[in-house]
Amino acid sequence: QHFPFVHDATVAPPVVYFDYIIIGGGTAGCPLAATLSQNATVLVLERGGSPYRDFNITNVGNFGSTISDTSPHSASQIFISEDGVYNTRARVLGGGSAINAGFYSHAEPEFVRDAGWDEDLVRRSYDWVESKVAFEPQVKQWQSAVRDALVEIGVLPYNGFTYNHVDGTKIGGTIFDDQGHRHTAADLLEYANPLTVKVYLHATVSRILFTNKAGRQWPKPRAYGVVFEDALGIRKRAFLRPNPQNEVILTAGALGSPQLMMLSGIGPALHLKSHGIHVVLDQPNVGQGMADNPMNLLYVPSPVPVEISLIQVVGIPSNQNTYISGKPSSLTAETMARAIDTVHAYAANTSLKGGVILEKVRGPLSSGDLKLRSRSPRDNPAVTFNYFKDPQDLRGCVEGMRSIINLINAPSFARLRYAHLPVQALVDLMLNLPVNLRPRHVSSSISLEQFCIDTVMTIWHYHGGCQVGKVVDQDYRVVGVDGLRVIDGSTFLKSPGTNPQATVMMLGRYMGTRILQGRPPVNWRRLQGRFPASWRRRPWLSHIPRKNMQGGEKIKP
Repeated sequence: QHFPFVHDATVAPPVVYFDYIIIGGGTAGCPLAATLSQNATVLVLERGGSPYRDFNITNVGNFGSTISDTSPHSASQIFISEDGVYNTRARVLGGGSAINAGFYSHAEPEFVRDAGWDEDLVRRSYDWVESKVAFEPQVKQWQSAVRDALVEIGVLPYNGFTYNHVDGTKIGGTIFDDQGHRHTAADLLEYANPLTVKVYLHATVSRILFTNKAGRQWPKPRAYGVVFEDALGIRKRAFLRPNPQNEVILTAGALGSPQLMMLSGIGPALHLKSHGIHVVLDQPNVGQGMADNPMNLLYVPSPVPVEISLIQVVGIPSNQNTYISGKPSSLTAETMARAIDTVHAYAANTSLKGGVILEKVRGPLSSGDLKLRSRSPRDNPAVTFNYFKDPQDLRGCVEGMRSIINLINAPSFARLRYAHLPVQALVDLMLNLPVNLRPRHVSSSISLEQFCIDTVMTIWHYHGGCQVGKVVDQDYRVVGVDGLRVIDGSTFLKSPGTNPQATVMMLGRYMGTRILQGRPPVNWRRLQGRFPASWRRRPWLSHIPRKNMQGGEKIKP
């Protein structure tokens, strides 16, 4: 795939001007940019590279290789939470959709209602996404056994294939087509107007620029541009065109968005000052509410070869707190190659066939915080998720593990496991694998509660840090400043459904549509050519160097 408007940031001019500046070309940023480009000029600044040049990303069989790549410029940037759990964040156009296990499923109806979203526009936005990137999977041996076993243990009804979140057992969607090729959120840029959108890769934003003082025209600090660096370390600037409707939009994810807010001076004042950061707005809720749905699993060796497959089947018990995870807790049952090196090695070992059965706690109710380690946007922040701090989350994990044990013992699953290998041996196997950096306790082999605590992993559904009602309003505008929104998973109070990626992509389209509804049609003739000198007198441009206002990129009609 090649888009004529996607370039490396090294070719970007020192100064550029756009109606919207989107920070992060990820799962939300790509559909948002494609939508806004229909009636505005849009710049996307993505710190990573292209997903189309990496066979590990595009091929389903190389999922584990991508997620465990620790090289400096990999699409997956590894971090370890303060809880001692391995994790990763995306560093590539398409964001998490370029490195995840590909499961595609809608949010539960309650999530949509609680968010206050227009249900008809939500449906149309999901449809828009699905026309490009979602598929019905081919269910083969392992997945069929998981499906049948879930039904046998009472996760009913069986709903067949559906994108909808419904109680019972279902086949969900996937972003892998029938050839095993991944379709990421970057594919949604096919919808973009190529004349009005520009995407710069390897463009690392260091801070958002705000007017220094509020005044009569603008009672609050206002975002008017960003500073970014290309791969050579050359600093460049992007400014908003002079229109009060124009905005900087953060779509950098649950780690990147609160981190960049703090680096730009919006966050807890004492914490910012400790790093020598000028405080634009004392906002103690930035970085709060960081939550990660805990995942626990059992690896099941198989006497027969099994197919390469990722997430396809999910059980959503109506009476549990997990899927087999949650509230309802839904146990997700999948054969995903575990990202952490040792588990992945077991899954990839040709002499040890099999797969994993896992559960994900819904919600969760436990949460922590994010803090800066340094002033560099390239450094991972310090993140604490406080897994199982809330007892209800721990109860959900125990329920999920019991469901996993019942599933493994179900008649439909018998042909895929060794009859002489008891479940206790599978438990002991997990306790002897270095799946995290947490201590092991003697009781964890006989106590499911302690097993959950000791072997907890991530399913990469972390969220929070810029939550709705605390940092942003219902329209995702940052409270206390003008010209800035956050539209991504950092705004969530809980993780939607069994997997958030469908809803994050939908949200990009949904909010792009909402934003354009309040914007008059573009007069392309007026935009053609250079900026008129009179624009330099606009009050919100007082902090843009006059020498940089003498020209700008030409916009083709």
